[in-house]
Amino acid sequence: MTEELVFYTNPMSRGRIARWMLEEVGVPYRTEYLDFGTTMKAPDYLKVNPMGKVPAIKHGDTIVTEGAAICAYLAETFPQAGLAPTAAERGRYLRWMFFAAGPLEMAVTNRALGFDIPSERLRMAGCGSLDNVFDTLEQAVTASPYIVGDRFTAADVYVGSHIGWGLNFGTIEKRPAYIDYWSRVSDRDAYRRGNEIDNAAMPKQPNG
Repeated sequence: MTEELVFYTNPMSRGRIARWMLEEVGVPYRTEYLDFGTTMKAPDYLKVNPMGKVPAIKHGDTIVTEGAAICAYLAETFPQAGLAPTAAERGRYLRWMFFAAGPLEMAVTNRALGFDIPSERLRMAGCGSLDNVFDTLEQAVTASPYIVGDRFTAADVYVGSHIGWGLNFGTIEKRPAYIDYWSRVSDRDAYRRGNEIDNAAMPKQPNG
C-alpha cells in the first residue's frame, strides 16, 4: 500500500513553495489547511512541527518541515519526476538551494524588518550585506538557464519561489536577470496549478 502524503499549509504562507513542488512531483496528496495562531499552535499540529509553522509534510511515518528540505525530500523520494540532481549537478543544486534558504532569506528578512547590519559587524552575519547577496544571486541565475544547467530541478522551485515572491512584494530588486529567470521557471503547468489551488483557498474578503 502506498504511504499517505499529507501537506500542511496556509495559502498565505511559504506553503506555496511546497505546493508548487508537490504539483511538479505529480503524486496524490491530501491538504490540511491551518490558521495562524490557532490550529498551527494546536497540540496535534505541534507534534508535526513544534515550531507551529507551515509548510510541513507527513509521508507515512516521515515528517519533513522547512521549504528547502521538503523540495529536496520530494525530489529524491519521487525520482520519476526528474527533479533531483545528477551526481554532476549536485554541488550547484545544494549550493544555491542552501544559499536561498540561508543568506538570501536572512538578508531580505532583515531589510523587511528595518534592520540593517552595521558595516563593522557584517563578518558576524552569515548573509553579509544585502548588496552582496543580490549580486551573488544574480550570478546563480545567469550562469545557465536553470540553477544546475540546462534543465529544471527542485532547486529552481525553491530559488525561483524566493525571487518570484520578492519581485511581487518589492523585497528583491527588480533586476532584469531576476525577472528573466522568474519568467522562465514560472512558465510551468505545475506552478499554475499550485497557484490556482492556493488562490481558491484564500480567505474570502467581505464585500464593500
